[in-house]
Amino acid sequence: KREGSTGMIVASLIFIILLLLQVPISFVLGITTIIYILLSGNTGLLATAPQRLYSGLENYGLLAIPLFMMAGELMNSGGITKRLIDFSKTLVGHFRGGLAYVNVISNMLLASIIGSATAQIAMMSKVMVPSMEKEGYSREFSASTTAAAGLLGPIIPPSMLFIIYGVASGASIGDMFLAGIMPGILLGIAFALLIAYVGFKQQWPRQQRAPFIAVAKSFLKVIPALLVPIIIIAGILSGAFTPTESAAVACVVALIVWMMYKELKREHIPSIMINTAVSTATITMLIAMANLFGWMLSFEQIPQSIATWMTSLTGNPWVFLFIVNIFLLIVGMFMDGIAALIILVPVFTPLLASYGIDPIHFGMIICINLTIGLLTPPVGAGLYIASVLGNVKLERLTKAILPFLAVSIATLLVITYWPQMILWIPNALK
Repeated sequence: KREGSTGMIVASLIFIILLLLQVPISFVLGITTIIYILLSGNTGLLATAPQRLYSGLENYGLLAIPLFMMAGELMNSGGITKRLIDFSKTLVGHFRGGLAYVNVISNMLLASIIGSATAQIAMMSKVMVPSMEKEGYSREFSASTTAAAGLLGPIIPPSMLFIIYGVASGASIGDMFLAGIMPGILLGIAFALLIAYVGFKQQWPRQQRAPFIAVAKSFLKVIPALLVPIIIIAGILSGAFTPTESAAVACVVALIVWMMYKELKREHIPSIMINTAVSTATITMLIAMANLFGWMLSFEQIPQSIATWMTSLTGNPWVFLFIVNIFLLIVGMFMDGIAALIILVPVFTPLLASYGIDPIHFGMIICINLTIGLLTPPVGAGLYIASVLGNVKLERLTKAILPFLAVSIATLLVITYWPQMILWIPNALK
C-alpha cells in the first residue's frame, strides 16, 4: 500500500511536469500510468494494460465520431463556410458592429454542421479576422470574438463532447443533442449583447441594409447545408435512426449537398479522408489513454475518495454544483476537455442520484465548462489557435477575451441553476 501511495505521488508530479512541458495529453496520460504501475510494484498490471486500452474503445456510440468528422470535412470543403458568412452578412451586417454579429451567427450555423471548437476557430480566424480588421475593428477584438464564438461548436448539436459524455455516463446521446440547443442559443445571445454594448460604447459605424431579395437569395443557397442538423434531430426524434446512425446519415446528406453546390473537386476526397482519419486517430488515442489513466485512478480508489470528500462538504445540490463548476474551470485551464471528460465523468456520475441532479443537466454543465477551458491559459488550445492564425500576441488576446470569458461563465451559471431551461426540449419531445 505504501509503494502504491508513493507511486501515485510520483506519478502525479510527473503528470503536472509533462503538462507544463506541453507534451500531448494522450502521451501524458499513458506515460503517467505506466510510471505508476512500475513504481507501485504492480507490474502484473502491465499485462492487462493493452486490453484496457482496447476495451475503452469498444462502444458502438464512438462510431459517430469519425462519421460526424467526415460530414464536417465534406461540408466545409464544399464551400459552406463562405455561404454561411454571406447569409449572416445579409441578415445582420447592417447593425452597428455588424461583422461581429456575423462572426457569432456564422459560428452558430457552422456549429450545427462541424461541432468542433478548434476547427471552427481555425477556419473563422483565417476569414473573419482580416475582414473585421479591414472594416475598422481592432485585431485583438476580431480575434477574441472569433475565438469566443468558436465555443459554440461543441455546444450546438451534433457535438463530439455530447457523444463522449453519453458513452461514458450511459446518458442518452439523443437527449444530449436536444438539450444542447438552448444553451447554444443562450450563449450566442449573450455574445451578441456584449457586442452590442461594446459597439454602442465605441460608436461603430452602421452598414447599409441588404435588400430583401438579397437576403432571400442568400438563404436559398444555405438551405441544403442547414438540412443536415434538421435531418439529424428529426430522425432521432422520430426513431428513424439512432444518434450513431444519424452520423452516417449526415455523411450521405453532406455528399448530396456537395453535389448540389458543385464546388468540391474529386481530387479533394483523399485529403478529406486523411483529415478525418488523423482527427479520429487523435481522439481515439486520447480516449484509449484516458481509459487507462482512469483505470489507474480506480485502482487507487481516487474517484471514491473524491466523492466522499465532496459529499462531506455539503448536502445541498446547488452548493455541490457551484463547487463542481469551480473545480472544472480549474481543470479546464490545464487539461484537454475530452481527456478531462473521460476521466471525471465516472467520478461524478455516482454522486448525481444522491443530489437529485439530472444526468443530462449535469452533462451540459460539464461539457460547457470544459469547453470554456479552450480559451483559458495556460493550456487553452483555442486561445493559441486564434493567436497564431489571427496574428495577435497571446498576452493581448488574453486581455481582449476576458469580457467574453466573463459572459461565458455567467451563461454557465444560468445553465447550472436553471435546469428547466435546457431540459424542457428533451422532456417535451419524449
